[in-house]
Amino acid sequence: MHYLFSRQPAKFIALFLTLLVLNGCELVQWKEKHDHDQLYAKGYQEHILNLKEGGQLKYWVGGTGEPLLLIHGFGGTAVATWKDEMLELSKHYQVIAPDLAWFGESYSMGPPNLTTQTETMWQLLDALEIENVNVAGISYGGFIAYNMMMKPDRVNKGVIIASPGPLFSDTDLEELCLRAGVEKPEQLFVPTNSQEVRRLFDNVFYEPKSMPDFVANQIYSGYFSPFKKEKELLIQSLVVDRENIAKANTAVFPPTMLIWGDSDKIFPLKNGIALSQHLNSAIIVLPETAHGVTNEQPETVTKLLKIFIS
Repeated sequence: MHYLFSRQPAKFIALFLTLLVLNGCELVQWKEKHDHDQLYAKGYQEHILNLKEGGQLKYWVGGTGEPLLLIHGFGGTAVATWKDEMLELSKHYQVIAPDLAWFGESYSMGPPNLTTQTETMWQLLDALEIENVNVAGISYGGFIAYNMMMKPDRVNKGVIIASPGPLFSDTDLEELCLRAGVEKPEQLFVPTNSQEVRRLFDNVFYEPKSMPDFVANQIYSGYFSPFKKEKELLIQSLVVDRENIAKANTAVFPPTMLIWGDSDKIFPLKNGIALSQHLNSAIIVLPETAHGVTNEQPETVTKLLKIFIS
């Protein structure tokens, strides 16, 4: 079952590019503070969870009502990925938005793989005494959401955004590398300099982004330089992770909805359609949208989440 939604303005990107004209050397840090201040004003609070295996998980909690866990994708953080959605959704739900291990202020002493990431989510929910939760994950976060749905007694509803679960082949990865002009996937997702940050953005977003060197350098230093080796291992381990989650009995999965951009260059729409058939779930296709769905279409994503979870 496919649905088509009209494109909404990418407010996050528009604001970000406007600020490029106005600000100097610490623009990225200024934008982060501005986003955090908006969340504080809406009642969000930051917390740190000490992980059982060692390390810590930074997370945000705001709002009241049915719990909703928002899981960000690769290279991002909770706020960078979900801020606009967080502001609106906290009016209706208790929103929990963590920084995944080895992103933002979070890290784990466990092995860098999907199992560790998923277990940190269960640790977080247990610490918050949340037995049942709705889960939404984008890109790499969608793999975690899929893995969590293997425990249908704990997940009420699941939303997977631009993430194919176990349905991506070695050929799909080869084609991704060819499109991006890299030899290995980790070379795309773990930039080592400002030029490679631009390459990643060109593959993630629908519209080309003009990015001065100082901004690209700040994004690299703030989001990609820390825990570089662990990030590479997360990408490399996805092939094994794929085999593990492929064993799941999808017949017992909770109700699931997929959201996909029609112009996704990371995981093309064909992957989304295949997953929707595999899960027997609806897929919502957003026109003129690429892989960065939550940043490009925050209003539409928010509406879809509210409709589906209600």
